[in-house]
Amino acid sequence: MLGHIAMKRRFISPQELVFGILKDSAANLWGVKDCEFSVEAKNVPAFGDYSSNIAFALSPRLGKKPPEIAERIKTHLETAHADTVAKIDVAGGGFVNLFLARTVFERSCTHLAALSPKDFRTAHRQKIIVEFSSPNVAKPMHVGNLRATILGDFLARLHEFLGYRVIRWNHLGDWGTQFGKLIVAYRRWGEKKRIDSSPIEEMLALYVRFHREVKDDPGLEAEARAEFQKLEAKDKENTQLLEWFLDESLKDFNKLYRLLGVRFDVVKGESTYASDSTRVIKELTDAGMVQKSEGALIVPLEQEGLPPALIQKSDGSTLYMTREIASYQHRLKKFRPDVMLYVVGDEQALHFRQLAAVIKKIYAGRDVPAPEHTMFGLVLGPDKKKFATREGNMVSAQEVVGEILVRAHQVVAEKQPQLSEAERNAIANETGVGALKYNLLKDSRFSAVVFDPDTALALSGNSGPYLQYTFARFSKILTKAGKVGKANVSTLEASDIELVKKLTAFPDALEASRADRSPHHLATYLFELATLANGFYESTPILKDADAPRRNARLELIRALCATMSMGLEILGIKALSAL
Repeated sequence: MLGHIAMKRRFISPQELVFGILKDSAANLWGVKDCEFSVEAKNVPAFGDYSSNIAFALSPRLGKKPPEIAERIKTHLETAHADTVAKIDVAGGGFVNLFLARTVFERSCTHLAALSPKDFRTAHRQKIIVEFSSPNVAKPMHVGNLRATILGDFLARLHEFLGYRVIRWNHLGDWGTQFGKLIVAYRRWGEKKRIDSSPIEEMLALYVRFHREVKDDPGLEAEARAEFQKLEAKDKENTQLLEWFLDESLKDFNKLYRLLGVRFDVVKGESTYASDSTRVIKELTDAGMVQKSEGALIVPLEQEGLPPALIQKSDGSTLYMTREIASYQHRLKKFRPDVMLYVVGDEQALHFRQLAAVIKKIYAGRDVPAPEHTMFGLVLGPDKKKFATREGNMVSAQEVVGEILVRAHQVVAEKQPQLSEAERNAIANETGVGALKYNLLKDSRFSAVVFDPDTALALSGNSGPYLQYTFARFSKILTKAGKVGKANVSTLEASDIELVKKLTAFPDALEASRADRSPHHLATYLFELATLANGFYESTPILKDADAPRRNARLELIRALCATMSMGLEILGIKALSAL
């Protein structure tokens, strides 16, 4: 559904064209230039190509009933845009259903085959920071980090595709009393060689051992607090240990990032901002924003309907919120972004509402970007329960990725035994990673997602491999066809035009995903496109078509299909394979 035209591009879809002529109608007929309405593509041809609720949106402002407004718009469009609109119906008490002239889609068909990413870039060059992944140092990445990583990478790719200047940010959890515990555990039981060999596994084992040993030796808790206090006081030895834990953790994290094809422009730990906490508290206090509460310092947020934001404990120690404020200020000062996204699970919703409220108070009256919490739901196992082993332990991201890659190698070896081992490995890695990403991206980010390796790897149905298979199928047709001669789009049949209509909706899917910060619009679009294309393949002669101009027009249509699927898959972070 298209609710607005946010940006100008070189390629304008028919849906955007409809939005534009309806907006012009409201302005010409009633002088209304700021009406908010939507235009929706219709899947049933009898109901038109597009439908709009513009009459309902205008009704309260004009004091007229929707059917009366819709009839006025119909009359206006029939004369002012007769070359664009073939037929208009008023239905459902005031909905405007539009049937576009075939020439609109024929013109689109002519442009589609030559489209490239530059045709979808916006005129502006807004800067956006996308914070994502954000694992905790010295611990394995969990499935929530995995979804954050894949969703954040998608958002970065999407905005890059649309012409934004994107800064990919990884905010690592490397601060807190748990690092005092890890320091104690390492000094008592750790070995450098073992951590060098297997960083995350060994550091986690040390952390677990600390909690086991503290049951018999409660004094370890006080020792850990003392070590963290030394860390807060910038003790040289403890600081070096923390930096080493961070570097070793990144070695493991980067292996997974490379496998997923994910990169970052900025990687900073929370500890980076620990020394700024005193400054932040002083600034807030000087601005009269801080109150004392039972010895602690808070920023009251009652007027915002929120509990107070705690920025300093009664013992003088700072909190995550204080460091988040410092991090925001650093980003704002150094990069001056237009948008800041924080791709973090929905369990942190209150924290980010409080952060946004505090930032709004600090910068009252100034035009600064709000810290936008791009939240997402849980990742569930095939049983639709929280991802865990039979023993109830957390399943790591590495385990999830490892499992689907093993399954992918089995599937490829089964279906493509004639390929060399190197070819099978390459295809298996790309289909496995693609299956994982698509499985985590095909649903709304607000929903919990079910990860089932068997479903994710299926070559049929709504899966990554199905999209990759579709691209490979049509790529082979183009290879067989060779050079394409002169085409005549006027010879195309109704089934061809349906494919054209779907192809022209690509920018609408991109805009919907951008507006909602959710990948499911694009994923659903690509699945529907692939389904329609495969039906087209089964029912329509292409290479064997005796009508050469029509054959060539269909080949150009297939070229546009492959280009669109390639661009769409790339935005999802999935490789378009020419052989599968």
